[in-house]
Amino acid sequence: MNSSLSSDPRLTPARPDLAAEELKGRVAAPRYASARIATVVHGSVLLRSRADGEAPAASELLFGEVLRVYELRAGWAWGQAAADGYVGYVEASALTFQQYRATHLVTGLFAHLLRAPSIQSPAVALLPMGARVTVIETDSDGLHGRIAERDGWINLRQLKPIGKVGATPHALARRFLGVPYLWGGKTATGIDCSGLVQLVHALVGIDLPRDSDLQLAHLAEGNGQAVAPGVAKAGDLAFFPGHVGIMADETRLLHANATRMEVSIDPLEEVIGWLRRDHPDQPFLGLYRLPRGDH
Repeated sequence: MNSSLSSDPRLTPARPDLAAEELKGRVAAPRYASARIATVVHGSVLLRSRADGEAPAASELLFGEVLRVYELRAGWAWGQAAADGYVGYVEASALTFQQYRATHLVTGLFAHLLRAPSIQSPAVALLPMGARVTVIETDSDGLHGRIAERDGWINLRQLKPIGKVGATPHALARRFLGVPYLWGGKTATGIDCSGLVQLVHALVGIDLPRDSDLQLAHLAEGNGQAVAPGVAKAGDLAFFPGHVGIMADETRLLHANATRMEVSIDPLEEVIGWLRRDHPDQPFLGLYRLPRGDH
C-alpha cells in the first residue's frame, strides 16, 4: 500500500469537525476530544477511511491492539491506532474500553479461542498471527492458557511470550506464501505488501510504519542501512513505487502482490520489470537492511 505524504491525514487524528485534544493549538477545529483507550476483542477488524462498511480499508487491527478513540457515533469508533498512528474508523462492536498488559502473541497463521481447555471444545473466535493476548492462568495439564480479553482458552503451543518469538521476520513471512492479496489486510485471510512487512517485524519487536512510503522514509532517516542489490541477503527490504517486499535470498523477493494476487516469491529483476510498466523512470527505490541482528 502507498499514499501521498503531502498532508498525511493517515497519521493525524483531525477532521474538519473534530480533532484530538493534543492537537489543540496546532490544528484548527471547532471541537476537540480526549482519547479513550480501547482494545480490539474481535479476531481482527478493518480500519476504514469512512464510517461505512463499504468504505475502503486503510488497515486492519488485530485482537489485542489498542485504539485511541476520539468519537463514538452510530456504531462506529473514530480513532488512532496506538501501534503505528494510523487513523480511521472501526466498528465499535469490535472494541472494549478495557486495558490489558498482553503477555503472549499468536505465532501460527491462526489460533482458535476455545470455550474450555480442551481440543474438543467449541471455538468462540479465530485469532490471527500477531494477536496479543493476556494469559491469566493455565489448565492443570499446562496445555491451555485462559486469556483476560475474552472468556476463552488457547492452546499454549500456538503462543509465544512477547519478546521470545524465536524466528526471523523473513521466516515468519514464508508462512504466508499463497495467502491471497487484500488491500489493507494484515491476516492470512488476506494481506497487502506493507501489512506483511509490518506484521512480521512487529512479531519480533521491530516497529515499522504501516505504508510502504512511510517504511522507506523511516529506514532512509537512519533507521536502516542502504544495501546494493549485488550484496542483498534474506531479510533485506526492497522498495518500489507503492510496493515493498522482503528478500527471500540474494536474488528473489517474497511479497504480497496484486500481480499474482497472493504472497509469492519472484525474481527481483522480474518484479522490477512489473513496476517498470507504470514507473519507467524509477521502478526500483532501493534495498535496506535493519540495523539489528534480525536476519
